Amino acid sequence: MAYREEFEQGAKSGTEGAVDAPARQTGQGAPEVAAPEAKKKGLGKKPLILAVMAGALAFGGYEGHEWWTNGRFMVSTEDAYVQADITILSAKVSGYVQSVAVTNNQSIKAGDLIAKIDDGDYRFALQSARDKLATQQSAVTRIGRQIEAGRASVAQAQAQIAAAKAEAERAESDYARQQQLARSDFTSRAALENAKAARDRAQANVQSAEAAFAAARANVDVLDAQQNEARRVAAEQQTSVEKAERDLTFTEIRAPVDGVIGNKAMEVGTFVQPGARLAALVPMTSVHVDANFKETQIASLKVGQKVRIEVDAFPDADVIGTVESVSPASGAVFSLLPPENATGNFTKIVQRVPVRVSVDPETVQKGILRPGLSVVVDVDTRTSTEPEKTASLKE
Repeated sequence: MAYREEFEQGAKSGTEGAVDAPARQTGQGAPEVAAPEAKKKGLGKKPLILAVMAGALAFGGYEGHEWWTNGRFMVSTEDAYVQADITILSAKVSGYVQSVAVTNNQSIKAGDLIAKIDDGDYRFALQSARDKLATQQSAVTRIGRQIEAGRASVAQAQAQIAAAKAEAERAESDYARQQQLARSDFTSRAALENAKAARDRAQANVQSAEAAFAAARANVDVLDAQQNEARRVAAEQQTSVEKAERDLTFTEIRAPVDGVIGNKAMEVGTFVQPGARLAALVPMTSVHVDANFKETQIASLKVGQKVRIEVDAFPDADVIGTVESVSPASGAVFSLLPPENATGNFTKIVQRVPVRVSVDPETVQKGILRPGLSVVVDVDTRTSTEPEKTASLKE
């Protein structure tokens, strides 16, 4: 019992101390001070909440107005990249690289020398082709002289025919006279037989002369054919010469267009083969943007619409473009392994359609757009140069 009384007295004294503590600190009772302070704090939060709500409403109204006036007419995508018609430089002949005239990131003009391949073997090949052509042309000339000689033989054979025919006529006349004399017994039988033999010999000479004439003409025809054949061989040799000259020019690799060298993969002493990749030439004047829009967005896209381009690398740059063309198929169709949806399991996936956007020429001339950079494309569907197509697609 004594312990219980002491415990109750201690608890009572602790409670009274806790109640009187605020009064001792402030000089007043605790209830009289705490209530007014809480009330003042609650009244101070209301203006702040109202201000935040007013700001949110103003911001929402501004954004709503912006969407109604502009945003609902814009078609956007972040799946867009800067592209260019990159030219891959390669060798057309094999050989060791003798010199390299460019470095990576160097700007060059069309026709500038990029690299040179050792041309010793190709010079020898060209000289050999020229020598063969000269030999063949000499053969053509020789056959031409033979044709001239053959034609002279033809003329000689023709003259021999005329002489043989004249002799045959004379022998025929002698034989006729001998026959008449033999009937009158004014000549011997031997003379008649000699006249007959001379007639037959003269007729045989005519046939021999005609045969010689035909052989001479045939020989000329053969020579003409040989000359034509030789001329064709000479033409082939001329083609070989031109090919050798062309191969020799290919030992100098020159820039086909203006651009910037990149990804150079050759050094002095490198052995290159035809088709081997030597470097990439990026023509900065052909820079454009390839934007991949969803298939649900292309209905409102038309050629000629104005485009605002935001370049991630240059956030402050104001780049303007124009819709140039729309791909005839989705990107998946042109992939290496097109998807085959004719299967038992099918999941519909929104396809992407590439759209080419041409860039403002002034921006292209600055050279700030590099192929591969990421961009954000916003197409203003209110601008278009093809109103008829727009109406037909809406229908």
